[in-house]
Amino acid sequence: MSRLTLEAKYLGAMIGSAVGDAIGELAFHYPERNKLAQVVEGVAELRYTDDTAMAIGLATSLTNKGHLDGQDLGETFRRSFEQEPWRGYAAGPPTIFTMVRSLGIPYAQAAQSLFNGSGSFGNGAAMRIAPLGLFFHDSLQIYELACDSAEVTHAHPVGKDGAALQARAVAQAVKLDPQKEFLVDFFVRDLIDFCRTHEIRGKMELLEELLNENINPPLAAKQLGQSVAVQESMPFAIYSFVRHPRSFEDCLDCAIMHGGDRDTLGAMAGAVSGAYLGVQAIPSGWRRKLENRQTIEQLALELAESTVSSRQRAVGRGQRAVDRGRRSEVRDQREEDH
Repeated sequence: MSRLTLEAKYLGAMIGSAVGDAIGELAFHYPERNKLAQVVEGVAELRYTDDTAMAIGLATSLTNKGHLDGQDLGETFRRSFEQEPWRGYAAGPPTIFTMVRSLGIPYAQAAQSLFNGSGSFGNGAAMRIAPLGLFFHDSLQIYELACDSAEVTHAHPVGKDGAALQARAVAQAVKLDPQKEFLVDFFVRDLIDFCRTHEIRGKMELLEELLNENINPPLAAKQLGQSVAVQESMPFAIYSFVRHPRSFEDCLDCAIMHGGDRDTLGAMAGAVSGAYLGVQAIPSGWRRKLENRQTIEQLALELAESTVSSRQRAVGRGQRAVDRGRRSEVRDQREEDH
C-alpha cells in the first residue's frame, strides 16, 4: 500500500468516525430521515460527543508516546473530560477519574471496581478504538493492545473483546483495496474467528446468518441490538458496513436510522467505512463542517507517519540483522580459507 493511500485511509477512519458520531447525535433529535438531512445541510458545524473526544485522546496518547501507555491514556482522557465535561460522558469515566485521583490507584484497577467488581461491558471502549486499529493495523498483538486500551475504563471481558473486534475491523479495512471485490464472507468470518467471548461471538455468528438470509436492516437491528452494551451495538455497526461497503453515506444511514445508541453506532460504522473507502468517500460538505477537523486530520496524519516510521525501523532492524549475519558468514569463510 502506498503512503498516500495509507494517509487517505487513516483520514477516512478518523474523520469518518467523528462525522458518524456528530450526525448520529443529531439523529437522536431528528429521527426522520428527510428532516435529518435538512438539518445536516443547514447547520454551520457538526459537533461531536465524548465518542470522538476520547478517540482524539487515544490518538494523542499514541502519537505522543509512540506506543500504548495505559496510565498516560487515562490521564489524557481525564484532562479532556475536565476541559469539556459537557461532551456527553456516561457515569463510568468520571467515576474512574475521581477514584484514580483520590485513591492513587491505576486506571485499570479503578475500572475493574465498577459494577461490583466486574467492570463495564459498555461500548465506550469500542467507540474510541479507531486510532489503535490504525496504529497497530499490522500488529500480531492488536487483540492484547486493544484490551489494554479498553481496560482503562472498560474492564469486563466482553467490553474488552468488543473493543478488540472493532479495532480488528478497522485494521482489516485499512488493508483491503476498495478497487477490488469486497469479500463479505471472508471479512465477517475473520472477525468471528478473532473474538474470544461467547457473547460477542454469538452476535457475530448471528450477523453472518442475517447476511446469508438477506435480512433487512430494521429486523437485523432488533436481533443484533443497538444498546450501550457493546455486544448489542458493535455487531450492528459492522452489519451496516458490510451491507453497504461501497457507500459511506449508506453505511452511516443504516447505522443511525434504526434507533438505539445512534452516535456511537455512527462512530463505529463510520470508522470502518472510512478506513476502507478513504476520506474522499465522505461527503466534502460533512468534512468541512466537522468541529475541530484540523486537529483530527493532523492526528490521523501523525498516526500514519508513526506507522510508516515504525515499519521502516522494523525493516531496518531486519536488514541490519541480515547484514550482521552476512558479515559473520564472510568472517567464517575467511577463517576457513586461512
